Amino acid sequence: MDTQPRKKILLVEDDPNFGMVLKAFLEIKKFDVTLCKDGGKALIIVKNQLFDFFILDVMLPNKDGFSIAKELKDKGIKTPFIFLTARIMKEDKVKGFELGALDYLEKPFDPDILYLKIQALLGKQSEVVLDDESTIYEIGNFKLDVVKRVLVLNDIETKLTYKESELLKMLIAFKDNILLRSQALSEIWGDDNYFTTKSMDVYITKLRKYLKSDKENKIEIQNIHGKGFRLILNE
Repeated sequence: MDTQPRKKILLVEDDPNFGMVLKAFLEIKKFDVTLCKDGGKALIIVKNQLFDFFILDVMLPNKDGFSIAKELKDKGIKTPFIFLTARIMKEDKVKGFELGALDYLEKPFDPDILYLKIQALLGKQSEVVLDDESTIYEIGNFKLDVVKRVLVLNDIETKLTYKESELLKMLIAFKDNILLRSQALSEIWGDDNYFTTKSMDVYITKLRKYLKSDKENKIEIQNIHGKGFRLILNE
């Protein structure tokens, strides 16, 4: 049985027939898909839900795909996305990539190609590599020395335990991305069971208290239900 949580996709497509067919296809491929037919409503949905991937049609009522992408970029939302469009002008493609699109699919297209592109792009997003040679990690005004196991803020040192130091190191390395609970438990605790999960929650609470000391930045450790945690910095 597949116990991995499904990746959540927001599909913004105003063609009701095409949208429903594409939604059904992606759900067969084990994605959790939310279909929205209106550009303005899509931004409201994004405000209230977390997604792993966006599929944006360019031509939409109220707000087109380009406008959605620009607003997401302005808000600092880094969720990967691709454009779908029947527009094939070079200028449109250039604009799409300038807005941060990872790809651009021209209609009509083979849904299997879309699926393979999503798989490949999500894989690239999740490949966060920890630098084993680095000993200093920074977030906001903090500096984490993983050798000395100290968290430094304005020359004031806070001594950390091994697990606190390693967990914070991983969160910083995965900044703005989801650190899977299972990965952290496996690498730091060496096991993923009920007791280690509860232990990790205690350490997350401790780290949140430490990070509140930076009054110039709002550093948050978000709990991503069913997945893990995400460290974000609001300067």
